[in-house]
Formats: sequence, structure tokens, C-alpha cells
Amino acid sequence: MKNQWTSYLYGIVKVTIAGRGTERFLNDCMRENVVVWNVKRSKDNGLSFYIRLQDVHALRIVARKNDCKCRFEKRVGFPFLVRRSWKNSGFVLGLLAFLVVIFVLSNMIWGIKIEGASPETEHIIKKELSNIGVKTGKFQFSVKNPDDIQKSLTDNIQQITWVGVELMGTTYHLKVVEKNQPEEEELVGPRHIVAEKEAVIKKMFVEQGQPLTTLHEHVTKGQVLVSGLIGKEEEQKKVAAKAEIFGETWYKSTITIPLNTTFHVLTGDTKDKHFIQFGSFRIPIWGFGKNTYKTYEVEDDVYYLKFLNFTLPIAYVNETFLEKEEITRKYTVKQAKEAALDRGRLDVEHNLDDKEKVIGEKVLHQTNENGKVRLTVLYQAIENIVKTTPIVQGD
Repeated sequence: MKNQWTSYLYGIVKVTIAGRGTERFLNDCMRENVVVWNVKRSKDNGLSFYIRLQDVHALRIVARKNDCKCRFEKRVGFPFLVRRSWKNSGFVLGLLAFLVVIFVLSNMIWGIKIEGASPETEHIIKKELSNIGVKTGKFQFSVKNPDDIQKSLTDNIQQITWVGVELMGTTYHLKVVEKNQPEEEELVGPRHIVAEKEAVIKKMFVEQGQPLTTLHEHVTKGQVLVSGLIGKEEEQKKVAAKAEIFGETWYKSTITIPLNTTFHVLTGDTKDKHFIQFGSFRIPIWGFGKNTYKTYEVEDDVYYLKFLNFTLPIAYVNETFLEKEEITRKYTVKQAKEAALDRGRLDVEHNLDDKEKVIGEKVLHQTNENGKVRLTVLYQAIENIVKTTPIVQGD
């Protein structure tokens, strides 16, 4: 018989019959739509076979019409398993309670390990984790995912440069890279300080060495600004030149800004749907109804359930629909020009350090064609132009 496993769910009974007309008994079973399978002849010329639990009543009717003796030998299947379990309900309930407890404990947070942080920084990290709800005893699916935890820690703790967050079993593992304090300068050999690029000197502080240039002087790339040779020519001494020199430099940029730009933005309106996921199949449990947003983004937060150290193919899924709308931004020529200047300035500042900055700009060329404003701009910046080069024999 095909699909015996479905019959097992509803119950299977093994039947033996003996006496006259066993073949006729089987024929009558067929007429009464009693499904039989695994028919075997026994040593005493009787027959044994299997039927479904739901056909027992029909079999009794057939047995009354024949001279065969009918006996139920074996009962297997889920209904009989439940009946036997009910007799030992204490043991079954204890087993189920044990599995439920293990399942619940496997989906909680029982440890937070932090590596690479000093005791002070570790205390700050644990305090921030507690503020965002990541603490021992909390359910894993009730806290942020590791990526969001990482972003929150990096944004709110100034003492760290990077932190990696990984959930292994019931423990969060954090690997921290702290911001390094300025280290003492290593001993270096004799050297000159030269200009890294063409500039006009605007600020100059020489700590060690012989200055060869002055403020407001135009210097070229590679020109020696501070010599590492000090003293008279016949008694020159080689030292490691050290200075802080800022110069005015120039960056030429070409920026194009369209007068009309169409793009999508989030409206702030959202709709959540909740699912229980088995493998790739999802069963909705909350948030029914069709999504009515014309344009939208979808974000999925998937939390897999765990049992001991195993990740089960069962997950809770929170699917969020973020409504988007199309916006057309319109610039006048003047506004487009200002936007182009701002964009160019940001591009230049992206390559500068904290002590460096853009101090001016000059539009070299402007065109307005095909609905676009195109600017060629020269930006003036103040930046560190120091570059060191070792003193070689013959300098």
C-alpha cells in the first residue's frame, strides 16, 4: 500500500483470520471498501493482513457475515502512541517540560565576552550593551541583530575604532579595536623636510633643523623647506629635521548638477508582517492584508530558533515594508551653482585631515546646457605639505 506513513498517523491494525472462506472474507472486505495490505498466509491456513484504524468498524460487519474467526493482533500508529503515553502522562509531561526548558534556554543570552578592550573600555561597552537591551537572561530575538549592535557601539563609544559582534550559541563575542593614543616618536636618522606639493607657505613652525624658506613664499614639489644640516659648512652636523608647515594648495574640480532630479525617498510610513518560517516556507501569524504601497522597500529581520548548539530550520521573521515616494527636485541656475560648489568642496575636504581645510574657491568656467549646470572650480586649501627625505652622502 502506498502512503503508509499517512495511515500510520491515523493508526494501523494487524488482523488475523482463520476458518473457512478466508478468500471470500477478503473479497467482502474489498466490497466494503476496507483497504488491506501485506496479506500473508499463516501456518494454520489462516491469513494475516493490515487495515486502517478507521476501517475496523467495517471489518466487524464483514466478520459477522462469514464463518472466519477474526482477531486483532497488533495496533500501531500515532493514536495508539498517544493512548499509551497518556497512561504514562507524568513521564511524558516531564519530558516535554524538559525539552521546552532546553529550547527556551537555548534562545536566551547567557554570556557576553569582550576581547581586545581595556578594563575601562570594557565597562563602558557593557554599560552601552545594557542600555540597548543586550544583557544576560534576555531572549535573542528580542534584541538587535549583531550588525545593529555593532553600529550602535561604534556610534556611541568614542574610545573604540571598530568592534566586531558575533553570536555563537548563547554567547555574544565582541572583538574591540581601541583608539590608539599618540605614541612617542621613534628615533629617526638625519633627514631633510621637503615640500610634498606646490604651495604658498602660510604657517611654519620649525622645531629642529635649518629653515630654507619663509612665510608667503611659493615653493615647488620636492623643494627643501627645512635642512637637516646645521652649523657652519666646515662643522656641519646632521640632525633629523622636524617642523610643522602648512601651505596654501589648489584643487581643480569639474562638477555637473542637473536642474531637475527625480529620486525616491522614504515617507516614514511602514507596515509590519510577522511569519513563522520553516525552511523556505513562511506561515503568516500577524499583519494580514495586501500591501497597498505603490513603491516600497522591504527589510527582513530573521531570528532562527536554536536547540542547544544547533540552529533549527525554524525562524521568526519580521518583514517591514517601507513606503517610498517619487520626488522631483528642481533647481534654479543659481541654486544648482551653489549645490555644485558645495559638492566640490566636500569632495576636496574628504581628502583633508582635521587640521586642514578649504579656505576659498574660484569659478573658472560655467556652462548651462541640456538642463545641467557645469562648473570648473579652483579650490584653495590649507594643508600640511611636509614630507621627509633622508640625508644622503653629498648633500
